[in-house]
Amino acid sequence: MGLFGRKNSNAPAAATLDAAASPSAPVAVDPALAALSGTYTIDPAHSSIGFVVRHAMVTNVRGSFAEHEGTLTLDGTNPAASSASIDVKIASVDTGIADRDGHLRSGDFFDAEQYPLMSFRSTRAEALGGDKYRMIGDLTIKDVTRPLAIDLEFNGAATDVYGNQRVGFEGGAEILRSEWGLTWNAALETGGVMVSDKVRLTFDVSAIREG
Repeated sequence: MGLFGRKNSNAPAAATLDAAASPSAPVAVDPALAALSGTYTIDPAHSSIGFVVRHAMVTNVRGSFAEHEGTLTLDGTNPAASSASIDVKIASVDTGIADRDGHLRSGDFFDAEQYPLMSFRSTRAEALGGDKYRMIGDLTIKDVTRPLAIDLEFNGAATDVYGNQRVGFEGGAEILRSEWGLTWNAALETGGVMVSDKVRLTFDVSAIREG
């Protein structure tokens, strides 16, 4: 079942197609899908944008950005026309170790004072089948903008106890940080380097419909 296709108690009944309809007949739009079309604001209190990076060749360090904001525009009649815009405050990075967080904010890595935001702006979306989608766009870190594809799974829709219409997505993407100018490293005596070039970005997003 595709995007917006999961049933919820607040959605209207799905439309059905006549099995005898000819192949050239127009396909009816499922009102359950169309009902979720609109603009949604990401709820930072119930969302997480994070990363995983290999440390010293033997373990993973996980971190997140506590401050972020963004919008999703969902098109229930044509999910591929959906879009996303996200801004992340670099200074809010949190790996659980204050000294490490300070190093990440420094000029060795993000240079948060000069480049306070990391941003993503989608350019198109692709339906991959079922509840899986790919959002393609541009990721900007520091003064470098490069293409990025984020694979996402639609987790469903619901009306919360406050009457807010919510949708949820989770997914991720892999990048080489060096392609965005994040090149600091240190060699290990046993071979290899302190921080891997490959970083996995993670997204767990709850968004509230506007209006």
